Amino acid sequence: MAKTMGASVSFVHNAVHDLLNKDQQGFVSDSEFTNLARLAQLNIFNGLFDELKDAQRTSRSGYNPNRDKSRIKRIQEDLAAFSKKATITKASGVFDVVDDATFDMSRIISISTAGSILLDQSTKKPIEICYDEEKIERILLNNLSAPTEDFPVALVSDDIYVFPTSINKIEIRYYRYPTGRHVDTGAVEEGLVSYTEGGDPVDFDLPAHYASDLIYEICRLVGVNLRDSDVIAYTGQEMATRKQAETL
Repeated sequence: MAKTMGASVSFVHNAVHDLLNKDQQGFVSDSEFTNLARLAQLNIFNGLFDELKDAQRTSRSGYNPNRDKSRIKRIQEDLAAFSKKATITKASGVFDVVDDATFDMSRIISISTAGSILLDQSTKKPIEICYDEEKIERILLNNLSAPTEDFPVALVSDDIYVFPTSINKIEIRYYRYPTGRHVDTGAVEEGLVSYTEGGDPVDFDLPAHYASDLIYEICRLVGVNLRDSDVIAYTGQEMATRKQAETL
């Protein structure tokens, strides 16, 4: 899947600045904007999971437009940009990823045994995920449901425990946290703030169509009393101006 272009940090920054002036809320420094932008992006990212659950409930009720109009499809496509996978080796009897400060996991999608390719066939086995310690105890104590190498089970708590314990390597697919590096440094050129890293411009992790959501959320965090129509009107006007400029 091709990487989706992220929402422009410069565009969001300048929109927030203009809207604060319009609402007479004063000035937000670059360092304040940095912190607010990180929090706003994280809030919107976490909200996507709630929105997905809501869309799935609506779909079960019999309403979900097909193909490109599907709300579920749209959210899943946006979340796909945050999907990663990692192969983890067991150490001291556990798979230590949950409390690893260097691991960027937000939510687990799936877990499987690492496996290999044998005669053009993958030997990986899906691992059932359990978050309930009482349930995993019942599974382990029941001879009929006891995990096997063909039907393994993982308990996700402070660490990840996989049963049977003979499994020493797993592959985990997960949603990573959105990065905050896009607002680490700022440079002003012709009155516009441009955020860079190593000289290259960098933007939000969220796709470009979340620009208005980011603007609104940052303004909300500042405490600006804006109506949705203010943000929509501003972003629509600015996008139209940019498109016109690009065609000249």
